[in-house]
Amino acid sequence: MARPITLFTGQWADLPFEEVARLAGEWGYDGLEIACWGDHLDPWRWDDDAYVQGKLDILERHGLKVWTISNHLKGQAVCDDPIDERHRGILPDVVWGDGDPEGVRRRAAEELKNTARLADRLGVKTVTGFTGSSIWKYVAMFPPASEKMVDAGYQDFADRWNPILDVFDEVGVRFAHEVHPSEIAYDYWTTQRTLEAIGHREAFGLNWDPSHMVWQDIDPVGFLWDFKDRIYHVHCKDTKKRLSNGRNGRLSSHLAWADPRRGWDFISTGHGDVPWEDAFRMLNSIGYGGPLSVEWEDAGMDRLDGAPEALAFVRRLSGYEPSAAAFDAAFSTK
Repeated sequence: MARPITLFTGQWADLPFEEVARLAGEWGYDGLEIACWGDHLDPWRWDDDAYVQGKLDILERHGLKVWTISNHLKGQAVCDDPIDERHRGILPDVVWGDGDPEGVRRRAAEELKNTARLADRLGVKTVTGFTGSSIWKYVAMFPPASEKMVDAGYQDFADRWNPILDVFDEVGVRFAHEVHPSEIAYDYWTTQRTLEAIGHREAFGLNWDPSHMVWQDIDPVGFLWDFKDRIYHVHCKDTKKRLSNGRNGRLSSHLAWADPRRGWDFISTGHGDVPWEDAFRMLNSIGYGGPLSVEWEDAGMDRLDGAPEALAFVRRLSGYEPSAAAFDAAFSTK
């Protein structure tokens, strides 16, 4: 049984879900990693039988399956501090409410719980997403953040996410956190600290996205080996560092995607700095048998051209077929 290749719908949420499913099916994707925004999925309707069945019917019409769903946007609001106009731009009214920061965090946490319940109703065992962070604002380290402040940030994460993970445990679903700048785990050592903060509970693992590691000079292949028991999902997204002219920097200078003055950018899979062949060999070595999800963010290339090209690239490199037992253990439905 080959690892399925899916399309992450987060960058396609401007299109109706049925249209995205049609495109992905025509291109030859095996399924979708469905985002919980746009009209793609609404976690607050997790107990609406007709709604859930309607989504499954759309997938079936287009020859697709679902192994994972995503709630990155609302996960971001669970721990973030400050909560401000950036969040107003990505959150629905049901979570934003009156904009009171603590109320936003509580409602975001409730949506994450409902996301676990919706995943269970869809027969899905893994939810990908972000956690947010109350201490990312200290990352520049000046004025210096005290150890007490950093400790408080990890405690805040544990206090807010353990009740969410309790619901994930109740329904037999796992959360795969995407290691990413602005999150509680954004690099190698913060990932270790994050797992320690929640006692390494099995409900919390990782969505491996190498693009966010390469521009930080983190070895994405070594990361796979060191966290092999926590790799619950894989995003296939590339990045290219552009640091050779002495002007560009890794922090991007508040410049927009695809601006050539940035120190890095997301580009089409296979044309950047991610060591893909080594990465796929390592995925084979650690026995990862789950989906390979294409996350399309190349602002310099039309997505209607890029998404099928990325599918062809990933399929070419993913010739290894893990055992059916390995796949079932990771992503079988209940």
